[in-house]
Parts: sequence; structure tokens; C-alpha cells
Amino acid sequence: MAVARYKQALTLTEHAPWAQRFWDALVPLKDRVARHPLFVEMGDGSLSLGRFRDALLHFYPLVEHFPKYMGLALAKTRPGLYPGHEETKNWLIGNIKIEQRHAYWYQDWAAGFGLGTERLERTCPPAAMDAVNQFLWATGHQGTLEESIAATNLAIEWATGEWSQRVVSGMKHYAEQGSANINRHTMAWLRAHASYLKDNPNAKVRLEGHADERGTREYNVALSERRSEAVQKFLRVQGVSSSQVETVAYGEEKPAAFGHSEMDWAKNRRVVLNYTAGRP
Repeated sequence: MAVARYKQALTLTEHAPWAQRFWDALVPLKDRVARHPLFVEMGDGSLSLGRFRDALLHFYPLVEHFPKYMGLALAKTRPGLYPGHEETKNWLIGNIKIEQRHAYWYQDWAAGFGLGTERLERTCPPAAMDAVNQFLWATGHQGTLEESIAATNLAIEWATGEWSQRVVSGMKHYAEQGSANINRHTMAWLRAHASYLKDNPNAKVRLEGHADERGTREYNVALSERRSEAVQKFLRVQGVSSSQVETVAYGEEKPAAFGHSEMDWAKNRRVVLNYTAGRP
């Protein structure tokens, strides 16, 4: 009687010598991608806000289509006919779900930079950035199962996993400058407020931007203003009317914490939502 193989977890094994040589030979090529100046500047926070938004916008088709590229590989599996295909099928199904979740998170990330879903869906990336999509479609349609998986889960995800870690480390800069709101939990919270405001057109909210005590008064007021405007931009992207939202910048004048530690400063770098009409 056949064993229910879907219940068996995949076991990681050491690379065969030939596979390890193949892997090692690819490392310099992967490094050229992961260490591209664009990703380096995104990671250290030196990339301009305009270029950062352009990158987020034009990379979106790759992120959104990625589960579909993996689906092309899934269609090539022949469980019961070829060894390893059952395990490959189950692995692909699980990872397709993960990649779809990544696409939703990417939408949240882009929204933090003022890019709404409609704009993301309508983007047409330049040829140089769209080339990777053409490569993945062609390989998925015309290549073998092995070539399809190598194209998505090695050629793309290997480098992506490395540069994305670098980029995440640079998000603090953009958040502190008030250029973006990239906290995932904050996104969910803001989305809930946006939903309420859309459903209640008579409701109005005041976005109160705050800063910590470091810097001059003028600098902190400007910084807190950028924070409140970033949240305002997010709410507008979610469909909230501009007439429902006003912003105010308090700088360091109204701290939430009165200490002088990093923890206290972090609490004071914030945006407070106060409903002036139609409080939920």
C-alpha cells in the first residue's frame, strides 16, 4: 500500500560535489545582483525618495506575477511518473501561497511610500526592469521543470533574499525622515481607519505629527510635519477624501515619554490620529 507521502516532510541533505561546485560558481553572479548600487543605496538610506518610489513601482509586476511563474513549474510536475515530482509539487504549492502573501506585504510597503494598488497594477516597467519578467515567462513556458525552478527559486529568490535584508535595514532612515510609514502593524491600523473614514464621509480626523527632542525646534517641526503628511498620503491612497483629513505638526512640544533614552525617543516619534467629528 502506498504511503501518504504528503505527510512526509522534506529532508535537507548535503549537496553532491558537482552541485556544490555549481553553486559556488554562481556566487559571484549572485553578488553582482545583490550588491547592485540601487540596492546598496536603498539599504543605506541614500537613495532619493523619488527613485525609491520608482523602484517599488517597477518591481511590482515581478512580485505580483511571481506566484504565477511558480505555477508554470507546478504544471510540469508528474507525480507517480518521475521520482521527486510528488515532493516538488507539494513544495511548490506551499511556496506559491507564501509568495502570494509576500505580494500583499509588498502592497503595504508601497502604500507606505504613497503608491496605491491601482497605480501598482497599471505600471509598465521599463524594458531593462521588465526583462526579468520576460525571462521567467519564457523559461516557465518552454523550459523543463528543473529549469523553471532554477529560474524562480535560485536565480531570483537567492539574490532577492540577500538584497531585501539590506533594504529592510535602510527603512529606518526613511521612517525617521517622515518620508514613509513602513511598519506593517501600523499599516493594518491605518487601513482600519481608512476603511472607517470611507464608510463615514462625515467623519474628520486630525493627524498630529510629533518628533523627539533631538535637533532644533525648526527641524523637529518640519520632521513631524513630514510624518503627518506621510500618513495623510497613505489615507488618500486608500480612498479617504482630502476634506476629511487635516495635519498639524507639534515637533517636540508634546512628548509621550519624558526620558532621554532611545526607547523614549522612539515613543515620541509618532503620529496621533484625533477624530474631530464622527468619532468611531
